[in-house]
Amino acid sequence: MAKSTVAIVGRPNVGKSTLFNRLVGGRRAIVEGEPNVTRDRIYGETEWLGTKFNVIDTGGIVMHDNDKIKNQIKYQAELAMEEADLILFVVDSRTGMTGVDEDIAQLLYRTNKEVILVVNKVEDFSNQEEIGWEFYSLGFGDPVLISAEHGKNTGELMEEVTAKLPESEVEDSDNDQINIAVIGKPNVGKSSLVNHLIGKERVIVSDMPGTTRDAVDTLIEWKDIQFNFIDTAGLRRKSKVKEDVEYYSNLRALRSVDRADAVLMMIDAQEGVTDQDKKIAGYAHDEGKAMVIAINKWDLMEKDSKTMERYTDEVYYQLKFLNYVPVTYISALTGERIDELLSLLEFVVDQSNLRVKTGILNEVISEAVQLREPPSRKGKRLKIYYGSQVGVKPPTFVFFVNDPNLMHFAYQRYLENVLREAFGYVGNPMNFKLKQRN
Repeated sequence: MAKSTVAIVGRPNVGKSTLFNRLVGGRRAIVEGEPNVTRDRIYGETEWLGTKFNVIDTGGIVMHDNDKIKNQIKYQAELAMEEADLILFVVDSRTGMTGVDEDIAQLLYRTNKEVILVVNKVEDFSNQEEIGWEFYSLGFGDPVLISAEHGKNTGELMEEVTAKLPESEVEDSDNDQINIAVIGKPNVGKSSLVNHLIGKERVIVSDMPGTTRDAVDTLIEWKDIQFNFIDTAGLRRKSKVKEDVEYYSNLRALRSVDRADAVLMMIDAQEGVTDQDKKIAGYAHDEGKAMVIAINKWDLMEKDSKTMERYTDEVYYQLKFLNYVPVTYISALTGERIDELLSLLEFVVDQSNLRVKTGILNEVISEAVQLREPPSRKGKRLKIYYGSQVGVKPPTFVFFVNDPNLMHFAYQRYLENVLREAFGYVGNPMNFKLKQRN
């Protein structure tokens, strides 16, 4: 399911970044801009009453200015508008409407996008009509009056936003194709893999443009299984992103992860795991996606009988939080172990839909508790009354306990390992929820 995107635009110092921080709360920014030119442009995620959506904060737009930096910020904001499904146009109640606001409004008309006019820095909400009347001439209907700094009326704004967002794209339930987001750094061999899959004893069902400008969907058939490979642009380190189009291609790659059933993380065998690999893998993990790690260009490595084992140990050391993800070694160029890779992808997607009956689950949990006593604090010991699997993709479990605060991270990891040993869930993160029961 692909999340919608909301862009926040306006002239400088109207409170766009304050509003962004208010909307995303404590959630981490997924991608941050470079110093100076792009420092005010951040991409984050938020949720309101069950609706998740992405938010882009942009730099302040200054029109008709020859300054290179300001023109760069304006261009970035235009790209954000192009990417967005909905635009929040922020103005300042203290300064009132300005000529720059009117110029930005003209810019917004040309986008043909849904726009919500947001009047920020409102201190007295008792005379809303008097504050908002001058902004009606901008042509975006009733403005929403808020104070982003103090959080006043932001709930009403979120209700307006979610009401106007398009419905999320959901794959047809009758369609048995498996959507795979192929991710990794530039030149890691993603396109080479897709090109290999298109040819050599495989049937092309169709080759269609993806939902994003720099991601191409390629539908192939392998052993009566349909895979839709989403070949994304390579994700670059922030310091290497020199062009705005590359910056936004990073965002689109993350959106490709959103609509995938599983993620194929490709790593260059000669370079090993990098910080950028950790970042995008962490995003896929947080989104609850099934995953396979493929070490590409293995044919170029000098090897002995222990090379693969040592390399796998190093991968898990660098990506400790992905110790549940299978690692395979391929050559996209020669086709080495590609069939094994496709089998693994099918397997981890099957594992993401695995359900365990409550009775069997509790037998395993009871045995685990007997083998290793739950932690205690200040004389009070954790008691696990029973557990139940309440969801798939990712596998989600609820445990009813006497006090959720007594569940130590190490013990939760122990229970996760027990469940994996008993049932599998290979390649899938597990989601644990604790509920107190008297």
